[in-house]
Amino acid sequence: MTNYGTIPTSSSPGPSSTTEYISRAKERVKEGLADRRPWKLMFNIRSFNLPGNLSEAISRVRTNVAYFRTNYAIMVLLILFLSLLWHPISLIVFVAMMAAWLVLYFLRDEPLVVFSRTIDDRVVLVVLGVLTIVFLLLTDATPNILWSLFIGAAFVLVHASFRRTDDLYDEESVCCLPLTTAHSCTFRIRVGVASHD
Repeated sequence: MTNYGTIPTSSSPGPSSTTEYISRAKERVKEGLADRRPWKLMFNIRSFNLPGNLSEAISRVRTNVAYFRTNYAIMVLLILFLSLLWHPISLIVFVAMMAAWLVLYFLRDEPLVVFSRTIDDRVVLVVLGVLTIVFLLLTDATPNILWSLFIGAAFVLVHASFRRTDDLYDEESVCCLPLTTAHSCTFRIRVGVASHD
């Protein structure tokens, strides 16, 4: 007897559940990085100039931090990672804590349950944040960590205050005509931006 068209079922967790978890993890990472802005847009040399006054600089910082928040987070984490290359123990702790963040916070589909109690996401966030800071500070790389965070914050503030905000756009809110496609709207916006400069 042939079994064509039947759906195999498996009650034991095996490679298929691992494959499912990995594919879900990939999807969650893609969703998390979905609001990352193009690096070309972030570092467009024509979009940099001095702010006219302090209030304009503060306004630019607010707008750019909201718009490029994922890019800034990646840059600060990269600076922190590079500063830990000369401290292998700290680097191991950093990678282990990143894995804990991924498993316990970013890649979870259902709430975290410990001793039959559901743990709120805010509690997980605070506990992981405190543990990350404490473990990294216990590895004798405190000056490196503090300097890298200072350099990362300085990078964000300098970039955000010098990066003009008049050429930033949101693809979802720009296209309001029902017959236009996202591609044509993006093209129209970029042409408009190019003529604006």
